Amino acid sequence: MIKVNRKGEVWVFIEQHEGKLEDIGLELLGRARTLGNELGVEVGAVLVGDNVKSMAEKICHYGADKVYVLENPLLGHYQTNSYSKAIYDLIHKYEPQIMIFGASACGRDLAPRVASAAKAGLTADCTDLCIGDHEVKKTNTVHKKLLLQIRPAFGGNIIATIINYDRWPQMATVREGVMPMPELQADRKGKIIVEQVHIGNDELPLEILNEHKREKKVNLKASRIIVAGGAGVGSKENFRFIWDLANALGASPGATRAAVDLGFIDRDHQVGQTGTTVRPSLYIAVGISGAIQHQAGMCESQKIIAINNDPDAPIFNVAHYKIVGDLNTVVPTMIKSIKARV
Repeated sequence: MIKVNRKGEVWVFIEQHEGKLEDIGLELLGRARTLGNELGVEVGAVLVGDNVKSMAEKICHYGADKVYVLENPLLGHYQTNSYSKAIYDLIHKYEPQIMIFGASACGRDLAPRVASAAKAGLTADCTDLCIGDHEVKKTNTVHKKLLLQIRPAFGGNIIATIINYDRWPQMATVREGVMPMPELQADRKGKIIVEQVHIGNDELPLEILNEHKREKKVNLKASRIIVAGGAGVGSKENFRFIWDLANALGASPGATRAAVDLGFIDRDHQVGQTGTTVRPSLYIAVGISGAIQHQAGMCESQKIIAINNDPDAPIFNVAHYKIVGDLNTVVPTMIKSIKARV
């Protein structure tokens, strides 16, 4: 167990793949900066791999005061055992009070292993993080300035605040896209600390013969306009309305989990708690009832237009413009009007 160090830093695990920094780690640096300022401590970034030191300076530009570089040829490809050992040894040496991982495939695999080694708690899939106080009623003890880990619970029906006051570091994974990317400051400097990593081949149970990464068919996070369809669209054939409207607007097609599960569209297009979190300038929700799991992934869009034949659909609670009607009539009319203006 890592001892409590209330002066410990706030750390972020920075993902990289083949020499390219992944957005999720940089997004988390913005919130880590806020947490560090509230606690009066520095922000550290943990970068793991082989020959990755050259990326450390860029990480400082996004808000890190320090970058801990863990380099070793055996860390060239991600493996749970080697990465978790390297990070745990670093935690044991420097004793941060908070460590945040992205809730990516890598982060969801790595964070529980590190938390288990440190005998620390871990809250998964957070949508927000902040600092606050907590009173333990059994002992009438007030613990000040703890990490409040906020996430949907019970199928997204409530928002829970989870607090870990007796196991350190306080650890959480955070969903991709829920934190805005911090502004890059090219003149910002930080300290780069290169650590010796002691691992052997016996800690690499897998031999990686080849690696293939499938590129996503759509980059929803970068899309200014998204037209998304739900189960209410009715069928894969009917989903052509979503594609047609998206094409007319120069938008990206999106979907709810229900629409994806029904086979209307590929999972790469999924928006929501178990898909991609988006903040486009315009989000058009067609045939989407508005379950809280979906709202969690799109409610911060600048403008939301909802089309549904149910006037009581929950999606209307977050929509700026509401169209009650049959999508089979409304959407073709919209497409015709848009094309007439071009």
